[in-house]
Amino acid sequence: MRLDRTGVVAGAIYLVLGFLWAMAADMPVALAWFVAVAVVGAFIPGPANQVSLARAYLAAPALAYALRQDFGSVALVVAIAGLTDLVDGTIARRIAQPSTLGGGLDPVVDGVLTGALAIGLALGGTFPLWLALVVIARYLLPALAGGVLIAMGHRPELRHTLTGQVSTVLILVLLGGVCLFRGLKQDSSGLLNAAEVVIPIATLATYVHLGFALRRPARAPQPG
Repeated sequence: MRLDRTGVVAGAIYLVLGFLWAMAADMPVALAWFVAVAVVGAFIPGPANQVSLARAYLAAPALAYALRQDFGSVALVVAIAGLTDLVDGTIARRIAQPSTLGGGLDPVVDGVLTGALAIGLALGGTFPLWLALVVIARYLLPALAGGVLIAMGHRPELRHTLTGQVSTVLILVLLGGVCLFRGLKQDSSGLLNAAEVVIPIATLATYVHLGFALRRPARAPQPG
């Protein structure tokens, strides 16, 4: 691995933004997280992947605001994260071919963001702890399974699945929706009840679909 110019420049920009946020939010401890993500990001090439990494950086504000029960700010963080999810794919298609690295990076940063948000909401008393653990397992178990396959000498093709994308959207919409309703002083019990049903079902569907996808042989890379 070697340093990538795009990664270094993007990391410097994110660090400046992270520093300004940490000072404004009185969360200097978050600077350690921003530095850690920037160090990793310095080795990740491509502008699309750097946009994806924004969701990893946003994990710190998501956790902090969720713990503080600042629901309006949480909803804003989720909205920004959703925008980056749309933008990174567009950049990958228009500037460069979507890459295997990008396919693997997306679920990792999604898991970091949603896991931080769910744990923050659970510890803040907004969200059931068991459901937060389901959200974490949604991303952690597939990542562990992929790591085991790679360790065994297999080379699974890293790609999006429809159920994986849908489950991520549902999780962000439901978590963000609960926070938005709380921020507007509205009753969020309906959304919370829906989350307790929809998120476990979406997670199970993701596992099943991903299992079938990993069983299919990887396509040979295109020449050039």
